[in-house]
Amino acid sequence: MQNVNKDRRNVILKAVQGAGIFAFSGLIWGAYVSKAKASTFSLRPPGARNESEFLKLCIKCGRCVTFCPFNTLKLAQPQDDVPTGTPFFIPREIPCYMCVDVPCVPVCPTKALDEESISIIENGKSMMDIRKAQMGVAIVDQKSCVAYWGIQCDACYRACPLLDEAIKLEYKQNDRTNKHSFLLPVVDSDVCTGCGLCERACITEKPAIIILPRDRVLGSVGTNYIKGWDKEDEKRLEELDTRESKIPKASKSNDGVMDYLNSEEF
Repeated sequence: MQNVNKDRRNVILKAVQGAGIFAFSGLIWGAYVSKAKASTFSLRPPGARNESEFLKLCIKCGRCVTFCPFNTLKLAQPQDDVPTGTPFFIPREIPCYMCVDVPCVPVCPTKALDEESISIIENGKSMMDIRKAQMGVAIVDQKSCVAYWGIQCDACYRACPLLDEAIKLEYKQNDRTNKHSFLLPVVDSDVCTGCGLCERACITEKPAIIILPRDRVLGSVGTNYIKGWDKEDEKRLEELDTRESKIPKASKSNDGVMDYLNSEEF
């Protein structure tokens, strides 16, 4: 009888220990998942949809990672600040080398990587253009960039695959010496693809130019203001439902604009 009771106690003890280990593992895993979900600075492959939609569609198959010829892309591990199993890249380690054929995108089975978003029409045919990618945008830390100190450096400028387009050098007189000029890197966010080649090339210990998600660092004008002198900018209003918008279309007349500006609603 004593042996039976002893066996029961051992079984119960092991069951409690197992439950404890399982619960502890769950807490650890939950912490990883929470940490990953909290990160909003993940850099995704070319053609990635907005983060929330991307996470819904991505099945973590890893095909984009497999087809990347430079090993730029990798699947997130539990310790990464990225949802586990999803593809991302770290420019300082391996940037995107902007392959002309963009092999990582068309192999996505769920369209989490949207081929159309990086495509153009040429000679009546749709073709991918890596220049249309918006993986992120380069941000210059002027306090850490030695070019802003007056030390001549154009490493990021030379590394940029869209030379004199995504990054340009702005010349400015150095008032400290009155003999030299600053060669200041300036990023055009409309052109920058977020490939990260500039960040990889930066000579400072911690890069003074870094790639960040566009939706985290770029503003949005909205529909309250348009460039009246820019016909292209007026197209932003064409898709709006005029019944819901209080902003009159600039193409009709200036009277509506003046009435709107003088109204109490404004």
